[in-house]
Amino acid sequence: MSSKQQKMEYFIEEWLRETGNTEIDMHQVAKYALSKGFRAPKVLSEVDLLAREFSHAAREKTRIDEETGRPYRAYHVYKQRQGDQQLSMWVDIDRAPRPKMLKSLQMRREQMIGDAVAVSNDADHWNRIHPTEAPIQIELDLTPDVAERRAAEEHEGAAE
Repeated sequence: MSSKQQKMEYFIEEWLRETGNTEIDMHQVAKYALSKGFRAPKVLSEVDLLAREFSHAAREKTRIDEETGRPYRAYHVYKQRQGDQQLSMWVDIDRAPRPKMLKSLQMRREQMIGDAVAVSNDADHWNRIHPTEAPIQIELDLTPDVAERRAAEEHEGAAE
């Protein structure tokens, strides 16, 4: 086993085999792995922990567009290389220069595509191993769903 990811996957499988459980409590898996000599990650500094909390707060912050009445995310993250490190940089959408905002939105779109590929693969696998059941079909064109959700939000806003 070479990578940390592979080692962690191994411990999940071993814990499942040893306990016979079908649901996974990752705290129990972590305790199991530590008992078998798996190294715990280094403890984050106060600054690292606080930065993580600030990132979470930034990710959750929304504002309301004055003209449309729609909510929008106030802060957006993008990745930037600095030497051999990849940093997460944040910008305020109302002040962000176009190149950084474009980078952030493209990154979020790539995440959506990754999720769509993963859910397609998962559905395909489930359908293949359950051939006697009705196949699960997942619609990946989200355009109608987005339009419907936005219309519902507008309707709710008008009703208030």
